[in-house]
Amino acid sequence: MAHGLSDYAADEFVKYRSPLVSRYASKEMAYNFSDRKKFTTWRKLWIYLAKAEKALGLPITDAQILELESHAEDIDFAMAAEEERKLRHDVMAHVHTFAHCCPTAAPIIHLGATSCYVGDNTDLIMLRDGFDILLPKLARVIDRLANFAEKYADLPTLGFTHYQPAQLTTVGKRACLWLQDLAMDMRNLQRARDDLRFRGVKGTTGTQASFLQLFQGTMIRCELDRMVTEMAGFKKAYLVTGQTYSRKVDIDSLSNLASLGATVHKICTDIRLLANLKEIEEPFEKEQIGSSAMPYKRNPMRAERCCSLARHLVALLSDPLQTASVQWLERTLDDSANRRISLPESFLTADIILSTLQNITEGLVVYPKVIERHIRHELPFMATENIIMAMVKAGGNRQDCHEKIRVLSQQAAAVVKQEGGDNDLLARVQADPYFTPILGQLDALLDPKTFIGRAPQQEVFSFDRPNPNVHTKL
Repeated sequence: MAHGLSDYAADEFVKYRSPLVSRYASKEMAYNFSDRKKFTTWRKLWIYLAKAEKALGLPITDAQILELESHAEDIDFAMAAEEERKLRHDVMAHVHTFAHCCPTAAPIIHLGATSCYVGDNTDLIMLRDGFDILLPKLARVIDRLANFAEKYADLPTLGFTHYQPAQLTTVGKRACLWLQDLAMDMRNLQRARDDLRFRGVKGTTGTQASFLQLFQGTMIRCELDRMVTEMAGFKKAYLVTGQTYSRKVDIDSLSNLASLGATVHKICTDIRLLANLKEIEEPFEKEQIGSSAMPYKRNPMRAERCCSLARHLVALLSDPLQTASVQWLERTLDDSANRRISLPESFLTADIILSTLQNITEGLVVYPKVIERHIRHELPFMATENIIMAMVKAGGNRQDCHEKIRVLSQQAAAVVKQEGGDNDLLARVQADPYFTPILGQLDALLDPKTFIGRAPQQEVFSFDRPNPNVHTKL
């Protein structure tokens, strides 16, 4: 075959592959929503159920449990696919596939359970584990950006409101606007993760009726729920479910991811605007090409990628909102196909933008001389009030000084806007004999650091940095 490609590899290029996995996502997040993770988790859940049922008195043998455990990982995916083509039911296809390699345990696989026992509980495990992948990544972004903010805490820069030059701030203080939003996202994601519970062992419509029959009406069924919940690594199960756990749980999870997407979009838009001004740039590799047509270009492609994917992450929130709203009574199956897409894609997308944002924040480049030039261009206008105050202190009349400054400012503005020249207001002030009493003060009056207020003090990180090396725990 051409270029030495195997038949399998060649086949991969003649069908659609989601760029979220083939191009962007980390291996750990891609695995978290993989078929391998999903179906081995199903088997583990069947093992947990069998162990708990045995412990509570059902006639299940140690040999049956051992047989299930010895085949927990060796899934025949081809057989499962063939079974599903025949049965049109994914859970029963995997029950049959598991039973094929566990003939002794076959009669007790999925005993008393409904499809959502494996389906919904696996989804909750994947959501939990997905948050555990995202939280350290978000902590690293916060840590890197905090280092950047501290480094540039005192560097004055033009502030912008309405994207028009405004009062000065500092590069570090501006980064703290980003940090504050990311810290809120950290809180929200941790809270969403900690609020997750297990669906547990609830039966077909959430009444546990099948388990009541299995245990002949005893209250052991409540202990069964608790035991399986703990085996799955959860402290609590939802007290009430229909056939599924409430789809509002998906809203809670994905809304926090969408909120993170909004934060990242704002941060990366700011970086793109500053890159246009040549004040700040994302890292640019030595052999990186910015444009196929214009070799001089240094496009902010990482920030642009974050913005592009963040929009997708925000848009995905509409799926769980609509799904939760249209679930009839104890459940309808029109949630299934949608959730197969929206849940993994939300976590995969969040994973990608955090990895990319970490790369950006670790390599942000600041150009102080460009920033200084922009300040010099605008500062004379901003300093006019200080000049007026200094003249009054030197014995001048406030109204006369205001008029002088007004006329000179209009003349300087005409040079900037109509002639394309530099702001020469300071030179005009120096040339006007009226301002002779304060000429010696002009340098001090135009020191940028006198215009940044408490920005350096506000930059001080006012909340504890999350430790990117500590994994979250239940």
